[in-house]
Amino acid sequence: MAARPSLSEAAKARLLRIARETLERVTRGEDVPKVEAVEPELLEERGAFVTLRQRGELRGCIGFPEAQRPLGEIVVEATAAAATRDPRFEPVTAEELEDITIEISVLSPIEKVPDVNLIECGKHGLVVQQAQGRLVFSGLLLPQVASEHGWTREEFLAQTCLKAGLPPHAWQEDADVFWFTAEVFGEGDQGER
Repeated sequence: MAARPSLSEAAKARLLRIARETLERVTRGEDVPKVEAVEPELLEERGAFVTLRQRGELRGCIGFPEAQRPLGEIVVEATAAAATRDPRFEPVTAEELEDITIEISVLSPIEKVPDVNLIECGKHGLVVQQAQGRLVFSGLLLPQVASEHGWTREEFLAQTCLKAGLPPHAWQEDADVFWFTAEVFGEGDQGER
């Protein structure tokens, strides 16, 4: 599995500030900020997810696994989407801001899993895909999800299949399984908010 170098602490802090500013602006109905990134790390094309939590509970999570734009821009777009377009939740309001914390997951490249027995819960994120005619069913779960739920490898694979809208055993049949790692950091890690 190809690994990218870790982000610097300065880049992580900058991404969290960008995400916070984006969250504040979208909840007030303003335009998202323009990222004036001078840090080379924020200019790299990387996939990322932004997770919003309200008093520890999930409040929104949206991301872009394979980015075609700079990381700084992806974080802005993912933050805005997590706050306003996660279909599981109503849009975040300005009144909720003080109770919301932000977590960012910056992804490694996504690659086909050579052997499902190599998957490590908590280390690897998963993507399960299956083509059915002209439709492609796809589901993604971040590495931290398996740890948060205490899942075994098989449970993680089954849950990723369910996320894709497939039967839980599809990973054992003809579905394709991919993996990635993620550098996960949040406002609580940085002592910020």
